[in-house]
Amino acid sequence: MTRVFNFSAGPAVLPEPVLRQAAAEMLDWQGSGMSVMEMSHRGPQFMAIAAAAMADLRALLGVPANYKILFMQGGAIGQNAILPMNLLRGRGADYVDTGEWSRRSIQEAARYGRVNVAATSEASRYTTIPPRETWRLDPDAAYVHICSNETIGGVQYQFIPEVGDVPLVADMSSDILSRPIEISKYALIYGGAQKNIGPAGLTIVIVREDLLGHAMAMTPSAFDYRVVADHDSMYNTPPTYAIYIAGLVFKWLQAEGGLAAMAERNRAKAALLYDFLDASSFYSSPVARDCRSQMNVPFRLADDRLDAAFLAGAEARGLVQLKGHRVVGGMRASIYNAMPIDGVRALVDYLREFAASKG
Repeated sequence: MTRVFNFSAGPAVLPEPVLRQAAAEMLDWQGSGMSVMEMSHRGPQFMAIAAAAMADLRALLGVPANYKILFMQGGAIGQNAILPMNLLRGRGADYVDTGEWSRRSIQEAARYGRVNVAATSEASRYTTIPPRETWRLDPDAAYVHICSNETIGGVQYQFIPEVGDVPLVADMSSDILSRPIEISKYALIYGGAQKNIGPAGLTIVIVREDLLGHAMAMTPSAFDYRVVADHDSMYNTPPTYAIYIAGLVFKWLQAEGGLAAMAERNRAKAALLYDFLDASSFYSSPVARDCRSQMNVPFRLADDRLDAAFLAGAEARGLVQLKGHRVVGGMRASIYNAMPIDGVRALVDYLREFAASKG
Protein backbone atom coordinates (compact mmCIF):
# COMPACT_ATOMS: atom_id res chain seq x y z
CA MET A 1 0.00 0.00 0.00
CA THR A 2 1.26 3.46 -0.93
CA ARG A 3 0.01 6.46 1.01
CA VAL A 4 -0.23 9.76 -0.87
CA PHE A 5 0.47 13.21 0.54
CA ASN A 6 -3.08 14.51 0.87
CA PHE A 7 -3.31 18.32 0.79
CA SER A 8 -7.12 18.39 1.00
CA ALA A 9 -8.70 21.24 2.93
CA GLY A 10 -11.17 18.84 4.53
CA PRO A 11 -11.97 16.11 5.12
CA ALA A 12 -8.25 16.13 5.59
CA VAL A 13 -5.24 13.97 6.34
CA LEU A 14 -5.25 12.14 9.68
CA PRO A 15 -2.20 10.94 11.63
CA GLU A 16 -1.14 7.52 10.39
CA PRO A 17 -0.76 6.08 13.92
CA VAL A 18 -4.38 7.03 14.59
CA LEU A 19 -5.58 5.27 11.44
CA ARG A 20 -3.54 2.16 12.29
CA GLN A 21 -4.97 2.00 15.82
CA ALA A 22 -8.51 2.48 14.51
CA ALA A 23 -7.92 -0.31 11.98
CA ALA A 24 -6.62 -2.64 14.69
CA GLU A 25 -9.65 -1.90 16.87
CA MET A 26 -12.22 -1.97 14.08
CA LEU A 27 -13.74 -5.37 14.89
CA ASP A 28 -12.98 -5.52 18.59
CA TRP A 29 -12.47 -2.43 20.74
CA GLN A 30 -10.31 -3.40 23.74
CA GLY A 31 -11.84 -6.84 24.18
CA SER A 32 -15.45 -5.69 24.01
CA GLY A 33 -16.13 -7.95 21.04
CA MET A 34 -17.58 -5.11 18.99
CA SER A 35 -16.61 -2.08 16.97
CA VAL A 36 -17.01 1.43 18.36
CA MET A 37 -19.46 1.96 15.49
CA GLU A 38 -21.70 -0.71 17.00
CA MET A 39 -21.70 0.53 20.59
CA SER A 40 -24.62 2.13 22.36
CA HIS A 41 -23.78 5.75 23.04
CA ARG A 42 -25.10 5.19 26.56
CA GLY A 43 -23.13 2.03 27.18
CA PRO A 44 -20.15 2.06 29.55
CA GLN A 45 -17.60 1.52 26.79
CA PHE A 46 -18.58 4.51 24.70
CA MET A 47 -19.25 6.71 27.73
CA ALA A 48 -15.62 6.10 28.74
CA ILE A 49 -14.41 6.94 25.22
CA ALA A 50 -16.38 10.21 25.16
CA ALA A 51 -15.32 11.24 28.67
CA ALA A 52 -11.65 10.62 27.86
CA ALA A 53 -11.90 12.59 24.60
CA MET A 54 -13.50 15.54 26.35
CA ALA A 55 -10.96 15.50 29.18
CA ASP A 56 -8.03 15.29 26.77
CA LEU A 57 -9.36 18.16 24.65
CA ARG A 58 -9.79 20.27 27.79
CA ALA A 59 -6.22 19.52 28.82
CA LEU A 60 -4.73 20.18 25.37
CA LEU A 61 -6.39 23.58 25.04
CA GLY A 62 -6.25 24.52 28.71
CA VAL A 63 -10.01 25.08 28.79
CA PRO A 64 -10.98 26.87 32.05
CA ALA A 65 -13.43 25.23 34.44
CA ASN A 66 -16.17 27.78 33.67
CA TYR A 67 -16.38 26.65 30.03
CA LYS A 68 -18.37 23.72 28.69
CA ILE A 69 -17.17 21.53 25.84
CA LEU A 70 -20.01 20.31 23.61
CA PHE A 71 -19.87 17.56 21.00
CA MET A 72 -22.44 18.51 18.39
CA GLN A 73 -23.28 17.88 14.73
CA GLY A 74 -23.95 19.97 11.64
CA GLY A 75 -20.47 21.41 11.15
CA ALA A 76 -19.59 25.09 11.20
CA ILE A 77 -22.39 25.80 8.74
CA GLY A 78 -24.83 24.42 11.30
CA GLN A 79 -23.28 26.61 13.98
CA ASN A 80 -23.82 29.65 11.76
CA ALA A 81 -27.51 29.25 12.66
CA ILE A 82 -27.22 27.60 16.08
CA LEU A 83 -24.96 30.39 17.39
CA PRO A 84 -27.34 33.33 16.80
CA MET A 85 -30.29 31.26 17.97
CA ASN A 86 -28.51 30.80 21.31
CA LEU A 87 -26.78 34.16 21.75
CA LEU A 88 -28.64 36.98 20.03
CA ARG A 89 -31.28 37.48 22.74
CA GLY A 90 -33.10 40.09 20.67
CA ARG A 91 -29.96 42.16 20.10
CA GLY A 92 -27.65 42.64 17.14
CA ALA A 93 -24.28 41.02 16.51
CA ASP A 94 -21.04 42.30 14.98
CA TYR A 95 -19.33 40.24 12.30
CA VAL A 96 -15.91 40.79 10.73
CA ASP A 97 -15.86 39.76 7.08
CA THR A 98 -12.54 38.21 6.02
CA GLY A 99 -13.61 35.75 3.33
CA GLU A 100 -16.03 33.13 2.10
CA TRP A 101 -16.71 31.48 5.46
CA SER A 102 -17.23 34.83 7.20
CA ARG A 103 -19.67 35.78 4.46
CA ARG A 104 -21.64 32.58 4.92
CA SER A 105 -21.77 33.17 8.67
CA ILE A 106 -23.09 36.68 8.10
CA GLN A 107 -25.74 35.57 5.64
CA GLU A 108 -27.03 32.84 7.94
CA ALA A 109 -27.02 34.97 11.10
CA ALA A 110 -29.07 37.64 9.33
CA ARG A 111 -31.95 35.14 9.20
CA TYR A 112 -32.25 35.34 12.99
CA GLY A 113 -31.55 38.96 13.84
CA ARG A 114 -29.69 42.16 13.08
CA VAL A 115 -26.12 41.80 11.81
CA ASN A 116 -23.60 44.62 11.64
CA VAL A 117 -20.60 44.04 9.38
CA ALA A 118 -18.08 45.79 11.60
CA ALA A 119 -15.20 45.48 9.11
CA THR A 120 -14.48 43.82 5.80
CA SER A 121 -11.46 43.03 3.66
CA GLU A 122 -13.53 42.65 0.49
CA ALA A 123 -11.68 45.56 -1.15
CA SER A 124 -8.43 43.57 -0.96
CA ARG A 125 -10.18 40.51 -2.38
CA TYR A 126 -9.92 38.98 1.05
CA THR A 127 -6.14 38.85 1.12
CA THR A 128 -5.81 40.77 4.42
CA ILE A 129 -7.32 41.04 7.91
CA PRO A 130 -8.89 44.47 8.55
CA PRO A 131 -6.78 46.35 11.14
CA ARG A 132 -8.49 46.31 14.52
CA GLU A 133 -8.61 50.14 14.66
CA THR A 134 -10.88 50.17 11.58
CA TRP A 135 -13.59 48.00 13.13
CA ARG A 136 -16.92 49.76 13.80
CA LEU A 137 -18.18 47.81 16.78
CA ASP A 138 -21.50 48.16 18.57
CA PRO A 139 -20.88 48.25 22.35
CA ASP A 140 -24.35 46.76 22.87
CA ALA A 141 -23.83 43.85 20.48
CA ALA A 142 -24.66 40.37 21.74
CA TYR A 143 -21.29 39.17 20.44
CA VAL A 144 -18.46 39.86 17.97
CA HIS A 145 -17.81 37.07 15.46
CA ILE A 146 -14.58 36.33 13.60
CA CYS A 147 -13.30 33.43 11.51
CA SER A 148 -9.80 32.82 12.86
CA ASN A 149 -8.59 31.12 9.67
CA GLU A 150 -10.26 31.35 6.28
CA THR A 151 -9.80 27.93 4.72
CA ILE A 152 -10.50 29.13 1.18
CA GLY A 153 -8.66 32.45 1.10
CA GLY A 154 -5.78 31.48 3.36
CA VAL A 155 -5.85 34.42 5.77
CA GLN A 156 -5.35 33.82 9.49
CA TYR A 157 -5.55 36.09 12.52
CA GLN A 158 -2.15 36.57 14.11
CA PHE A 159 -3.71 38.46 17.03
CA ILE A 160 -6.68 38.12 19.35
CA PRO A 161 -8.88 41.18 18.83
CA GLU A 162 -9.77 43.23 21.89
CA VAL A 163 -13.54 43.84 21.92
CA GLY A 164 -14.15 45.05 25.47
CA ASP A 165 -16.94 43.40 27.44
CA VAL A 166 -18.74 42.09 24.37
CA PRO A 167 -18.33 38.31 24.01
CA LEU A 168 -15.82 37.32 21.32
CA VAL A 169 -16.87 34.33 19.20
CA ALA A 170 -14.59 32.52 16.74
CA ASP A 171 -15.08 29.94 14.04
CA MET A 172 -11.82 28.00 14.43
CA SER A 173 -12.69 25.09 12.16
CA SER A 174 -9.41 25.07 10.28
CA ASP A 175 -6.80 26.11 12.83
CA ILE A 176 -7.98 24.81 16.19
CA LEU A 177 -5.30 22.61 17.83
CA SER A 178 -2.62 23.97 15.48
CA ARG A 179 -1.17 26.26 18.15
CA PRO A 180 -1.83 27.21 21.78
CA ILE A 181 -4.70 29.68 22.24
CA GLU A 182 -5.86 31.68 25.23
CA ILE A 183 -9.36 30.30 25.63
CA SER A 184 -10.36 32.90 28.23
CA LYS A 185 -10.07 35.64 25.59
CA TYR A 186 -13.02 34.07 23.79
CA ALA A 187 -16.57 33.57 24.99
CA LEU A 188 -17.29 30.82 22.48
CA ILE A 189 -15.25 28.83 19.96
CA TYR A 190 -16.66 26.40 17.44
CA GLY A 191 -15.36 24.30 14.59
CA GLY A 192 -15.97 21.31 12.38
CA ALA A 193 -13.70 18.38 13.14
CA GLN A 194 -12.70 17.44 9.61
CA LYS A 195 -9.49 19.46 9.43
CA ASN A 196 -7.32 19.10 12.55
CA ILE A 197 -9.48 16.92 14.76
CA GLY A 198 -10.98 13.92 13.00
CA PRO A 199 -13.62 12.78 10.53
CA ALA A 200 -16.49 14.89 9.26
CA GLY A 201 -19.62 14.69 11.38
CA LEU A 202 -18.36 16.01 14.72
CA THR A 203 -18.56 19.68 15.66
CA ILE A 204 -16.74 21.08 18.69
CA VAL A 205 -18.22 23.96 20.70
CA ILE A 206 -16.41 25.50 23.67
CA VAL A 207 -18.70 27.95 25.41
CA ARG A 208 -18.49 30.06 28.57
CA GLU A 209 -21.16 28.97 31.03
CA ASP A 210 -22.77 32.39 31.43
CA LEU A 211 -23.84 32.25 27.77
CA LEU A 212 -25.95 29.15 28.33
CA GLY A 213 -29.69 29.26 28.84
CA HIS A 214 -30.61 32.15 26.52
CA ALA A 215 -31.76 30.33 23.39
CA MET A 216 -34.65 31.67 21.33
CA ALA A 217 -37.93 29.85 21.86
CA MET A 218 -37.74 28.59 18.28
CA THR A 219 -34.43 26.82 18.89
CA PRO A 220 -34.68 23.03 18.47
CA SER A 221 -33.85 21.28 21.74
CA ALA A 222 -30.91 19.43 20.19
CA PHE A 223 -29.38 22.80 19.23
CA ASP A 224 -29.90 24.53 22.57
CA TYR A 225 -26.46 24.86 24.16
CA ARG A 226 -27.94 24.58 27.66
CA VAL A 227 -29.76 21.35 26.82
CA VAL A 228 -26.67 19.86 25.16
CA ALA A 229 -24.47 20.85 28.11
CA ASP A 230 -26.91 19.53 30.72
CA HIS A 231 -26.97 16.17 28.94
CA ASP A 232 -23.18 15.91 28.53
CA SER A 233 -23.60 16.01 24.73
CA MET A 234 -25.83 12.91 24.89
CA TYR A 235 -29.26 14.55 24.46
CA ASN A 236 -29.42 12.91 21.03
CA THR A 237 -27.19 10.18 19.63
CA PRO A 238 -23.80 11.83 19.07
CA PRO A 239 -21.44 11.03 16.16
CA THR A 240 -19.89 8.18 18.12
CA TYR A 241 -17.19 7.00 15.72
CA ALA A 242 -16.08 10.56 14.95
CA ILE A 243 -15.72 11.20 18.68
CA TYR A 244 -13.68 8.02 19.04
CA ILE A 245 -11.28 9.05 16.24
CA ALA A 246 -11.05 12.57 17.66
CA GLY A 247 -10.09 11.05 21.00
CA LEU A 248 -7.28 9.11 19.33
CA VAL A 249 -6.08 12.32 17.67
CA PHE A 250 -6.04 14.07 21.06
CA LYS A 251 -3.91 11.24 22.47
CA TRP A 252 -1.58 11.52 19.46
CA LEU A 253 -1.21 15.26 19.99
CA GLN A 254 -0.31 14.72 23.63
CA ALA A 255 2.28 12.09 22.69
CA GLU A 256 3.78 14.44 20.09
CA GLY A 257 4.38 17.18 22.65
CA GLY A 258 1.07 19.06 22.71
CA LEU A 259 0.11 22.28 20.97
CA ALA A 260 3.41 24.07 21.55
CA ALA A 261 5.19 21.33 19.60
CA MET A 262 2.51 21.45 16.89
CA ALA A 263 2.95 25.21 16.58
CA GLU A 264 6.69 24.80 15.96
CA ARG A 265 6.12 22.13 13.33
CA ASN A 266 3.44 24.14 11.62
CA ARG A 267 5.63 27.25 11.53
CA ALA A 268 8.43 25.24 9.95
CA LYS A 269 6.16 23.67 7.32
CA ALA A 270 4.56 26.99 6.39
CA ALA A 271 7.91 28.80 6.22
CA LEU A 272 9.34 26.13 3.92
CA LEU A 273 6.47 26.53 1.45
CA TYR A 274 6.03 30.31 1.64
CA ASP A 275 9.78 30.95 1.34
CA PHE A 276 9.88 28.97 -1.88
CA LEU A 277 6.81 30.70 -3.31
CA ASP A 278 8.18 34.14 -2.43
CA ALA A 279 11.50 33.41 -4.13
CA SER A 280 9.83 32.17 -7.30
CA SER A 281 8.70 34.19 -10.31
CA PHE A 282 6.66 31.23 -11.58
CA TYR A 283 4.37 31.03 -8.53
CA SER A 284 2.77 33.68 -6.36
CA SER A 285 1.01 33.82 -3.02
CA PRO A 286 -1.84 36.38 -2.95
CA VAL A 287 -2.14 36.80 0.83
CA ALA A 288 -0.52 39.66 2.76
CA ARG A 289 2.48 38.37 4.68
CA ASP A 290 1.28 39.53 8.09
CA CYS A 291 -1.87 37.39 7.95
CA ARG A 292 -0.87 34.31 5.99
CA SER A 293 -2.40 31.05 7.15
CA GLN A 294 -0.16 28.29 8.44
CA MET A 295 -2.90 25.79 7.60
CA ASN A 296 -4.09 26.67 4.10
CA VAL A 297 -1.64 28.05 1.55
CA PRO A 298 -3.23 29.32 -1.69
CA PHE A 299 -0.95 30.01 -4.64
CA ARG A 300 -1.12 30.62 -8.36
CA LEU A 301 0.93 29.69 -11.39
CA ALA A 302 2.14 32.54 -13.57
CA ASP A 303 0.16 31.06 -16.46
CA ASP A 304 -3.14 29.48 -15.41
CA ARG A 305 -3.27 27.59 -18.70
CA LEU A 306 -0.76 25.25 -17.06
CA ASP A 307 -3.02 24.46 -14.12
CA ALA A 308 -4.33 21.16 -15.49
CA ALA A 309 -0.84 19.91 -16.36
CA PHE A 310 0.42 20.96 -12.93
CA LEU A 311 -2.33 19.04 -11.13
CA ALA A 312 -1.89 15.95 -13.28
CA GLY A 313 1.85 15.94 -12.64
CA ALA A 314 1.32 16.42 -8.91
CA GLU A 315 -1.11 13.52 -8.72
CA ALA A 316 1.33 11.30 -10.58
CA ARG A 317 3.84 12.13 -7.83
CA GLY A 318 1.36 11.24 -5.06
CA LEU A 319 0.61 14.88 -4.23
CA VAL A 320 -3.18 15.11 -4.27
CA GLN A 321 -6.00 17.60 -3.64
CA LEU A 322 -4.01 20.70 -4.61
CA LYS A 323 -6.72 22.32 -6.72
CA GLY A 324 -7.92 25.61 -5.23
CA HIS A 325 -11.50 26.15 -4.15
CA ARG A 326 -13.87 26.91 -7.02
CA VAL A 327 -14.61 30.34 -5.53
CA VAL A 328 -11.02 31.58 -5.95
CA GLY A 329 -9.36 29.12 -8.34
CA GLY A 330 -5.62 28.56 -8.47
CA MET A 331 -4.00 26.08 -6.11
CA ARG A 332 -4.16 25.44 -2.39
CA ALA A 333 -2.03 23.28 -0.13
CA SER A 334 -3.59 22.50 3.23
CA ILE A 335 -0.86 21.53 5.68
CA TYR A 336 -2.68 20.64 8.87
CA ASN A 337 -1.10 19.01 11.93
CA ALA A 338 -1.07 15.53 10.40
CA MET A 339 0.76 16.62 7.23
CA PRO A 340 4.42 15.67 7.81
CA ILE A 341 7.16 18.06 6.79
CA ASP A 342 8.28 15.40 4.28
CA GLY A 343 5.03 16.08 2.42
CA VAL A 344 5.81 19.78 2.21
CA ARG A 345 9.37 19.01 1.06
CA ALA A 346 7.97 16.75 -1.65
CA LEU A 347 5.62 19.51 -2.76
CA VAL A 348 8.40 22.10 -2.90
CA ASP A 349 10.57 19.69 -4.92
CA TYR A 350 7.73 19.23 -7.41
CA LEU A 351 7.04 22.96 -7.59
CA ARG A 352 10.69 23.56 -8.41
CA GLU A 353 10.86 20.83 -11.04
CA PHE A 354 7.58 21.82 -12.71
CA ALA A 355 8.65 25.46 -12.96
CA ALA A 356 12.02 24.43 -14.43
CA SER A 357 10.33 22.24 -17.02
CA LYS A 358 8.14 25.13 -18.20
CA GLY A 359 10.66 27.94 -17.87
